[in-house]
Amino acid sequence: MEDVEENPGMGNLRLSAVEFRAIASLIYDNFGICLTEEKRGLVMGRLQSTLYRRQLRSFSEYLEQVRQDRSGAMLSELVNQISTNHTSFFREQSHFQFLQQKALPDVLTRLQQQRRRDLRIWCAACSSGEEAYTIQMSVMKSLGLQYQSLDAGLLATDISAKVLSQAVQGIYGADRVGDIPANYVQSFLKEQPDGSYQIIDRVRDEIMFRRFNLMNAAFPFKPFQIIFCRNVMIYFDATTRLNLLKRLHHCLEPGGYLFLGHSEAINPGTTPFINLVPAVYQRRLES
Repeated sequence: MEDVEENPGMGNLRLSAVEFRAIASLIYDNFGICLTEEKRGLVMGRLQSTLYRRQLRSFSEYLEQVRQDRSGAMLSELVNQISTNHTSFFREQSHFQFLQQKALPDVLTRLQQQRRRDLRIWCAACSSGEEAYTIQMSVMKSLGLQYQSLDAGLLATDISAKVLSQAVQGIYGADRVGDIPANYVQSFLKEQPDGSYQIIDRVRDEIMFRRFNLMNAAFPFKPFQIIFCRNVMIYFDATTRLNLLKRLHHCLEPGGYLFLGHSEAINPGTTPFINLVPAVYQRRLES
Protein backbone atom coordinates (compact mmCIF):
# COMPACT_ATOMS: atom_id res chain seq x y z
CA MET A 1 0.00 0.00 0.00
CA GLU A 2 1.28 3.44 -0.89
CA ASP A 3 2.16 5.87 1.86
CA VAL A 4 0.08 9.03 2.16
CA GLU A 5 1.54 12.46 2.38
CA GLU A 6 2.36 13.72 5.82
CA ASN A 7 0.25 16.45 7.32
CA PRO A 8 2.56 18.90 9.11
CA GLY A 9 2.63 18.13 12.82
CA MET A 10 0.26 15.19 12.44
CA GLY A 11 2.57 12.37 11.48
CA ASN A 12 2.04 10.02 8.56
CA LEU A 13 -1.53 8.73 8.77
CA ARG A 14 -1.62 5.13 7.57
CA LEU A 15 -4.45 2.64 7.97
CA SER A 16 -3.06 -0.65 9.22
CA ALA A 17 -4.69 -3.99 8.43
CA VAL A 18 -5.85 -4.29 12.06
CA GLU A 19 -7.37 -0.80 12.03
CA PHE A 20 -9.06 -1.46 8.69
CA ARG A 21 -10.62 -4.68 9.98
CA ALA A 22 -11.91 -2.80 13.01
CA ILE A 23 -13.50 -0.11 10.82
CA ALA A 24 -14.89 -2.75 8.45
CA SER A 25 -16.41 -4.61 11.39
CA LEU A 26 -17.98 -1.43 12.76
CA ILE A 27 -19.51 -0.61 9.35
CA TYR A 28 -20.77 -4.17 8.84
CA ASP A 29 -22.32 -4.46 12.31
CA ASN A 30 -24.16 -1.16 11.99
CA PHE A 31 -24.96 -0.87 8.29
CA GLY A 32 -24.47 -4.31 6.72
CA ILE A 33 -21.90 -2.97 4.24
CA CYS A 34 -19.06 -5.39 3.49
CA LEU A 35 -15.66 -3.78 3.05
CA THR A 36 -13.10 -6.17 1.62
CA GLU A 37 -9.34 -5.73 1.95
CA GLU A 38 -9.33 -4.23 -1.55
CA LYS A 39 -11.22 -1.25 -0.12
CA ARG A 40 -8.54 -0.38 2.44
CA GLY A 41 -6.95 2.31 0.29
CA LEU A 42 -10.34 3.85 -0.48
CA VAL A 43 -11.30 3.94 3.20
CA MET A 44 -7.97 5.46 4.17
CA GLY A 45 -8.28 8.15 1.51
CA ARG A 46 -11.84 9.08 2.44
CA LEU A 47 -11.18 9.29 6.19
CA GLN A 48 -7.87 11.17 6.16
CA SER A 49 -9.51 14.59 5.98
CA THR A 50 -11.68 13.71 8.97
CA LEU A 51 -8.65 12.74 11.05
CA TYR A 52 -6.79 15.89 10.02
CA ARG A 53 -9.78 18.07 10.86
CA ARG A 54 -10.14 16.44 14.28
CA GLN A 55 -6.35 16.61 14.82
CA LEU A 56 -6.11 12.88 15.46
CA ARG A 57 -2.79 11.05 15.11
CA SER A 58 -4.04 7.59 14.19
CA PHE A 59 -7.04 5.68 12.92
CA SER A 60 -7.11 3.82 16.24
CA GLU A 61 -7.63 7.12 18.03
CA TYR A 62 -10.40 7.97 15.60
CA LEU A 63 -12.10 4.59 16.13
CA GLU A 64 -12.04 5.09 19.87
CA GLN A 65 -13.77 8.44 19.52
CA VAL A 66 -16.44 6.94 17.25
CA ARG A 67 -17.15 4.17 19.77
CA GLN A 68 -17.35 6.59 22.69
CA ASP A 69 -19.65 9.05 20.93
CA ARG A 70 -23.04 8.34 22.51
CA SER A 71 -24.85 10.71 20.15
CA GLY A 72 -24.10 8.57 17.09
CA ALA A 73 -23.04 11.66 15.15
CA MET A 74 -19.54 10.38 14.46
CA LEU A 75 -20.85 7.00 13.32
CA SER A 76 -23.23 8.82 10.98
CA GLU A 77 -20.34 10.93 9.69
CA LEU A 78 -18.29 7.76 9.16
CA VAL A 79 -20.92 6.07 6.98
CA ASN A 80 -21.37 9.34 5.06
CA GLN A 81 -17.66 9.19 4.22
CA ILE A 82 -17.65 5.50 3.33
CA SER A 83 -20.90 5.26 1.35
CA THR A 84 -20.82 5.30 -2.42
CA ASN A 85 -23.74 7.37 -3.70
CA HIS A 86 -23.76 6.92 -7.47
CA THR A 87 -27.20 7.47 -8.94
CA SER A 88 -28.96 9.17 -11.84
CA PHE A 89 -32.39 9.99 -13.17
CA PHE A 90 -34.15 7.14 -15.00
CA ARG A 91 -31.35 4.69 -14.22
CA GLU A 92 -32.31 1.24 -15.58
CA GLN A 93 -35.15 2.86 -17.53
CA SER A 94 -37.00 -0.40 -18.24
CA HIS A 95 -38.05 -0.47 -14.59
CA PHE A 96 -39.96 2.78 -14.94
CA GLN A 97 -41.68 1.51 -18.06
CA PHE A 98 -42.73 -1.59 -16.10
CA LEU A 99 -43.88 0.63 -13.23
CA GLN A 100 -46.14 2.66 -15.52
CA GLN A 101 -47.37 -0.11 -17.81
CA LYS A 102 -47.81 -3.03 -15.40
CA ALA A 103 -47.24 -2.37 -11.69
CA LEU A 104 -49.29 0.82 -11.28
CA PRO A 105 -52.36 -0.39 -13.24
CA ASP A 106 -52.34 -3.66 -11.29
CA VAL A 107 -52.02 -1.91 -7.91
CA LEU A 108 -54.78 0.59 -8.78
CA THR A 109 -57.12 -2.19 -9.85
CA ARG A 110 -56.68 -3.92 -6.49
CA LEU A 111 -57.19 -0.63 -4.62
CA GLN A 112 -60.44 -0.05 -6.49
CA GLN A 113 -61.61 -3.60 -5.75
CA GLN A 114 -60.82 -3.06 -2.06
CA ARG A 115 -62.39 0.44 -2.08
CA ARG A 116 -59.12 1.99 -0.95
CA ARG A 117 -57.27 5.15 -1.97
CA ASP A 118 -53.87 4.75 -0.26
CA LEU A 119 -51.10 4.32 -2.82
CA ARG A 120 -47.92 3.62 -0.85
CA ILE A 121 -44.45 3.53 -2.46
CA TRP A 122 -41.03 3.32 -0.80
CA CYS A 123 -37.71 4.26 -2.37
CA ALA A 124 -35.09 2.70 -0.09
CA ALA A 125 -31.46 3.82 -0.40
CA CYS A 126 -32.58 6.93 -2.29
CA SER A 127 -29.16 8.64 -2.18
CA SER A 128 -29.30 12.25 -3.44
CA GLY A 129 -32.87 11.90 -4.64
CA GLU A 130 -32.70 11.26 -8.37
CA GLU A 131 -34.36 7.85 -8.13
CA ALA A 132 -37.10 9.05 -5.77
CA TYR A 133 -37.95 11.96 -8.03
CA THR A 134 -37.92 9.68 -11.09
CA ILE A 135 -40.44 7.38 -9.40
CA GLN A 136 -42.67 10.25 -8.31
CA MET A 137 -42.59 11.97 -11.70
CA SER A 138 -43.34 8.66 -13.43
CA VAL A 139 -46.33 8.03 -11.16
CA MET A 140 -47.72 11.54 -11.60
CA LYS A 141 -47.16 11.49 -15.36
CA SER A 142 -48.82 8.11 -15.70
CA LEU A 143 -51.86 8.85 -13.52
CA GLY A 144 -52.47 12.45 -14.53
CA LEU A 145 -55.56 13.91 -12.86
CA GLN A 146 -56.33 10.52 -11.28
CA TYR A 147 -53.39 11.10 -8.92
CA GLN A 148 -55.35 13.82 -7.10
CA SER A 149 -58.09 11.34 -6.18
CA LEU A 150 -55.63 9.10 -4.34
CA ASP A 151 -54.13 9.31 -0.88
CA ALA A 152 -50.69 8.92 -2.43
CA GLY A 153 -47.14 9.65 -1.43
CA LEU A 154 -43.59 8.40 -1.57
CA LEU A 155 -41.27 7.56 1.32
CA ALA A 156 -37.60 7.98 0.39
CA THR A 157 -34.92 6.84 2.84
CA ASP A 158 -31.15 6.58 3.09
CA ILE A 159 -28.55 6.07 5.81
CA SER A 160 -26.62 9.18 4.79
CA ALA A 161 -27.84 12.48 6.21
CA LYS A 162 -25.53 14.27 3.77
CA VAL A 163 -27.17 12.98 0.61
CA LEU A 164 -30.65 13.35 2.10
CA SER A 165 -30.04 17.07 2.60
CA GLN A 166 -29.24 17.30 -1.11
CA ALA A 167 -32.32 15.28 -2.01
CA VAL A 168 -34.67 17.53 -0.04
CA GLN A 169 -33.48 20.57 -2.01
CA GLY A 170 -34.09 18.81 -5.32
CA ILE A 171 -31.58 20.97 -7.19
CA TYR A 172 -29.45 19.39 -9.91
CA GLY A 173 -26.94 20.63 -12.45
CA ALA A 174 -27.83 20.72 -16.13
CA ASP A 175 -25.55 17.72 -16.72
CA ARG A 176 -27.64 15.61 -14.30
CA VAL A 177 -30.92 16.63 -15.89
CA GLY A 178 -29.85 15.40 -19.33
CA ASP A 179 -31.21 11.90 -18.60
CA ILE A 180 -34.74 13.22 -18.02
CA PRO A 181 -37.14 13.19 -21.02
CA ALA A 182 -37.84 16.68 -22.32
CA ASN A 183 -41.57 16.51 -21.54
CA TYR A 184 -40.78 15.61 -17.92
CA VAL A 185 -38.38 18.53 -17.64
CA GLN A 186 -41.08 20.84 -18.97
CA SER A 187 -43.69 19.49 -16.56
CA PHE A 188 -41.75 18.91 -13.37
CA LEU A 189 -38.57 21.02 -13.26
CA LYS A 190 -37.83 24.73 -13.14
CA GLU A 191 -34.61 26.22 -14.45
CA GLN A 192 -32.71 28.36 -11.95
CA PRO A 193 -30.79 31.60 -12.66
CA ASP A 194 -27.47 29.76 -12.40
CA GLY A 195 -28.47 27.18 -15.04
CA SER A 196 -29.29 24.40 -12.58
CA TYR A 197 -32.76 22.87 -12.30
CA GLN A 198 -35.02 22.36 -9.29
CA ILE A 199 -37.82 19.82 -8.98
CA ILE A 200 -41.05 21.80 -8.65
CA ASP A 201 -42.87 22.01 -5.31
CA ARG A 202 -45.80 19.95 -6.57
CA VAL A 203 -43.48 16.94 -6.88
CA ARG A 204 -41.23 17.61 -3.88
CA ASP A 205 -44.22 17.99 -1.57
CA GLU A 206 -45.30 14.42 -2.35
CA ILE A 207 -42.05 12.88 -1.07
CA MET A 208 -41.07 12.35 2.55
CA PHE A 209 -37.29 12.07 2.89
CA ARG A 210 -36.14 10.34 6.07
CA ARG A 211 -32.93 8.81 7.42
CA PHE A 212 -33.35 5.07 7.89
CA ASN A 213 -30.98 2.13 8.27
CA LEU A 214 -31.97 -0.96 6.31
CA MET A 215 -30.17 -3.05 8.92
CA ASN A 216 -32.77 -2.17 11.56
CA ALA A 217 -34.30 -5.36 12.94
CA ALA A 218 -37.82 -4.10 12.29
CA PHE A 219 -39.31 -1.79 9.68
CA PRO A 220 -41.97 0.33 11.44
CA PHE A 221 -43.97 1.04 8.29
CA LYS A 222 -47.41 0.19 7.03
CA PRO A 223 -47.09 -2.20 4.08
CA PHE A 224 -46.30 -0.73 0.68
CA GLN A 225 -47.59 -1.78 -2.73
CA ILE A 226 -44.30 -0.89 -4.45
CA ILE A 227 -40.73 -0.86 -3.13
CA PHE A 228 -37.61 0.23 -4.99
CA CYS A 229 -34.46 -1.04 -3.25
CA ARG A 230 -31.94 -0.88 -6.07
CA ASN A 231 -28.16 -1.06 -6.16
CA VAL A 232 -27.68 -1.29 -2.42
CA MET A 233 -27.57 -5.06 -1.82
CA ILE A 234 -24.41 -5.29 -3.92
CA TYR A 235 -22.62 -4.04 -0.79
CA PHE A 236 -24.06 -6.82 1.43
CA ASP A 237 -23.03 -10.43 1.93
CA ALA A 238 -25.41 -13.32 1.22
CA THR A 239 -26.76 -13.56 4.78
CA THR A 240 -27.42 -9.83 5.02
CA ARG A 241 -29.15 -9.83 1.63
CA LEU A 242 -31.41 -12.72 2.57
CA ASN A 243 -32.40 -11.14 5.88
CA LEU A 244 -33.14 -7.82 4.16
CA LEU A 245 -35.28 -9.55 1.54
CA LYS A 246 -37.33 -11.16 4.31
CA ARG A 247 -37.95 -7.76 5.90
CA LEU A 248 -38.84 -6.23 2.52
CA HIS A 249 -41.25 -9.11 1.88
CA HIS A 250 -42.92 -8.39 5.20
CA CYS A 251 -43.21 -4.69 4.19
CA LEU A 252 -44.99 -5.48 0.90
CA GLU A 253 -48.71 -6.04 0.58
CA PRO A 254 -49.65 -9.35 -1.09
CA GLY A 255 -49.26 -8.78 -4.80
CA GLY A 256 -46.84 -5.90 -4.18
CA TYR A 257 -43.82 -5.23 -6.38
CA LEU A 258 -40.12 -5.15 -5.46
CA PHE A 259 -37.60 -3.52 -7.80
CA LEU A 260 -33.92 -4.44 -7.33
CA GLY A 261 -30.83 -3.41 -9.30
CA HIS A 262 -30.05 -5.47 -12.40
CA SER A 263 -26.87 -6.76 -10.77
CA GLU A 264 -28.81 -7.93 -7.71
CA ALA A 265 -30.79 -10.83 -9.15
CA ILE A 266 -32.07 -13.23 -6.50
CA ASN A 267 -33.01 -16.88 -6.68
CA PRO A 268 -36.80 -17.07 -6.31
CA GLY A 269 -36.34 -20.57 -4.91
CA THR A 270 -34.67 -19.16 -1.81
CA THR A 271 -37.04 -16.21 -1.31
CA PRO A 272 -40.84 -15.85 -1.20
CA PHE A 273 -41.01 -13.77 -4.40
CA ILE A 274 -42.10 -14.38 -7.99
CA ASN A 275 -39.62 -13.14 -10.60
CA LEU A 276 -41.58 -11.24 -13.28
CA VAL A 277 -38.92 -9.59 -15.45
CA PRO A 278 -35.20 -8.98 -14.81
CA ALA A 279 -34.79 -7.52 -11.30
CA VAL A 280 -38.55 -7.08 -10.70
CA TYR A 281 -40.26 -9.35 -8.20
CA GLN A 282 -43.74 -9.75 -6.75
CA ARG A 283 -45.02 -10.94 -3.41
CA ARG A 284 -47.48 -13.76 -3.98
CA LEU A 285 -51.11 -12.73 -3.58
CA GLU A 286 -51.79 -15.57 -1.16
CA SER A 287 -48.65 -15.02 0.96
